[in-house]
Amino acid sequence: MNQTEITKIVNEVLQELNKTKASNENKEGVPLKKTDSAADIIDFTEQAEMAVDEPKNKDTIQHAQKITPARIGIGRSGTRMKTKSYLQFRIDHAAAQDAVLKDVEPDMIKELNLPVLQTKAEDMETYLMDLEAGRTLNDESIRWLKENGEKGKQIQIIICDGLSSTAVESNTRDLLPAIVQGLSLKGITYAKPLFVKRSRVWVQDHVAKIVDSDIVISLIGERPGLATAESLSAYMVYRPGEHTVEADRTVISNIHKGGLSPVEAGAHLADLLEQMLQYKASGVQLVKHRNKK
Repeated sequence: MNQTEITKIVNEVLQELNKTKASNENKEGVPLKKTDSAADIIDFTEQAEMAVDEPKNKDTIQHAQKITPARIGIGRSGTRMKTKSYLQFRIDHAAAQDAVLKDVEPDMIKELNLPVLQTKAEDMETYLMDLEAGRTLNDESIRWLKENGEKGKQIQIIICDGLSSTAVESNTRDLLPAIVQGLSLKGITYAKPLFVKRSRVWVQDHVAKIVDSDIVISLIGERPGLATAESLSAYMVYRPGEHTVEADRTVISNIHKGGLSPVEAGAHLADLLEQMLQYKASGVQLVKHRNKK
């Protein structure tokens, strides 16, 4: 559900409440007040608004609002949030929950022609409670990848739902083509991208072992927050093995329309992948090689 749809629902609820209140007052013989219906509608926008009554330093608050999505300058009514701020909080919280619990739309996966693999996390409860289950493909997916996966390519791209299906849906359509185009222009070989359901970052190690690629890059939904549920991360690792640790991975995060745009991120990731192939390293080791230049 997007912001426009949520706003419409909230406004409809508020209008119904106003109608009910007016009806009850009329039954009790209380004269109805003339109200401007447009004034009763609360408009929810992504643009931060000044809601502090008589602020002592308005410019400072407005400057802070421009550089962070945090809830700054929302004001209060007595000891509580104002109604608009409270409803926006509830909307953002609901969006975060939806991002975690709902699946990526099958239409998008079909549109991008992505083969679908599955980890050992057969349901969402298992995925959330058992980290290891999301790090390994199930037996059926292992068989499929061994039989049908493209082997020996320099790059294997996998799209992972992770903790935010919303992030995958919001960014992949622009991000994936940008990466593929960048790799093609650089003459880097890549295997057909894959989608891995209920997966965590380390599933890339399992995939790399099967397809024998130099690098696996995982485009994975980040844990959603109240600022956005659309943030995606890209984790890259060069020739992972049983001794691979987090420091061996390179990560670019905060990919979304309000952060690093998907198209820009795609071009940047293609450059990073080229450097990893050049230095045969990722993570901390890649940084060390780059700093020697």
